[in-house]
Amino acid sequence: MDYEEYKERVRDNIRTCKEEMGVQPILFFGSGMSQRYAGTPTWMGLLSQLCEICPKIEMPISYFEQQYDSMVDIGTELAGYFREWAWQEREIFPEELFSPGVPGDAYIKHIIASYFESEITSENAESKREDYLEEISLLRNVKPYAIITTNYDRVLEGVFEDYTPVVGQEILRGSFTSIGEIIKMHGCSSRPSSLVFSRKDYDEFLQKKKYLSAKLLTYFAEHPVFIMGYSAQDENVKSILSDIDEIISREDDFIPNIFVVEFSPGAESTGKHRTEAMIPIGTSRSLRVNSVVASDFSWIYDVLGENHVLEGVNPKVLRAILARTYNMIRCDIPKQTVEVDFKLLEQASSEEGFAKLYGVTNLDDPSMFNASFPFSLTDVAIKLGYKSWHKADQLIKLIEDQTGVNIKDSDNPYHVKIKSGQKGEFHKYSAKAVELLEKAREGSYYELDF
Repeated sequence: MDYEEYKERVRDNIRTCKEEMGVQPILFFGSGMSQRYAGTPTWMGLLSQLCEICPKIEMPISYFEQQYDSMVDIGTELAGYFREWAWQEREIFPEELFSPGVPGDAYIKHIIASYFESEITSENAESKREDYLEEISLLRNVKPYAIITTNYDRVLEGVFEDYTPVVGQEILRGSFTSIGEIIKMHGCSSRPSSLVFSRKDYDEFLQKKKYLSAKLLTYFAEHPVFIMGYSAQDENVKSILSDIDEIISREDDFIPNIFVVEFSPGAESTGKHRTEAMIPIGTSRSLRVNSVVASDFSWIYDVLGENHVLEGVNPKVLRAILARTYNMIRCDIPKQTVEVDFKLLEQASSEEGFAKLYGVTNLDDPSMFNASFPFSLTDVAIKLGYKSWHKADQLIKLIEDQTGVNIKDSDNPYHVKIKSGQKGEFHKYSAKAVELLEKAREGSYYELDF
């Protein structure tokens, strides 16, 4: 298929995933995205910069690459040079870093944090933002449920201004799952001590990772997840997926709600576009996920920005509602520090009633749904004996390959498309669609009845 056909198939996969899961996506952003939008370096590029910054380091980064297999171990080695430099030229570093109890890697972390803080406001970063102005605008319009990153910089905070950064150990202390967060797993340049950089930092991070994995499990199991700026082989990606493998993987090891977006400069002209990627998570095990190959991310952000669950709602407002509700139920009511009108709560026992308590009303009109099309794609899959909508979607694509017709492209006896807002849409299916997909699965003869 040519690239336009490939894009349309990917768009359809994304729309189907969003529709069936019914929630906003999670964005998992790596250093490649900061490179794209601010010109900040990769991990190896950062280590090379550090070698040039510290006068005590006389050898280039290649010297340390010969000695160590791991970039973490290279960073740990470089930290010793920065400590020596700091104690010989104390005026360059903040005085509090020389207090008792300050770890030896505090000096290199101070330099790293200062470097990223200056880089995101540099002329180079401004030029990058100008180059990708339209793409960044579309990214902002995605309104993800949350963003997860291992980046130190604050590029994402500049894009998602209404989102709240959750840095380092704050991730583990959070008392509720909240919308509108930028989860900074490896710390932030705004707080140098939070950076996960040296071997000791990584060892401590790995000890506590099971709690982080449990927290992220809900995200990866219940939301569309888009991994961007990482390769499929990145250790951060492999590590997280391996921890939650047993929960999120399907019978055929394919995870339909995870998309790895891979940057390819010649994507439009190569003629070969992967729709799946293999992520090794152990010596003898791999997971299959969706692969999206692109040089321009605008069309990906555009489809992600369709059909917002709550159009125009500020994430800070939703965070405030969740936080207040949690604290009221967990603390205020048991301690009797608030007066509760339980009669009112009983009267609002329905979802619509509770929504009105929060000042939210339901605008859905049930009469819009034709009684002849009662099923979502997930319902269709379940009727066919599957656990996931993905299998039913594969059968629709099989029919398209065999007949040249995608039943989701029009309203017909098998399917109807219902508009929602300016761009959003929902797909509903009939009992006749279930019969059609069953015939396609069994290899039985069928004709499309339009």
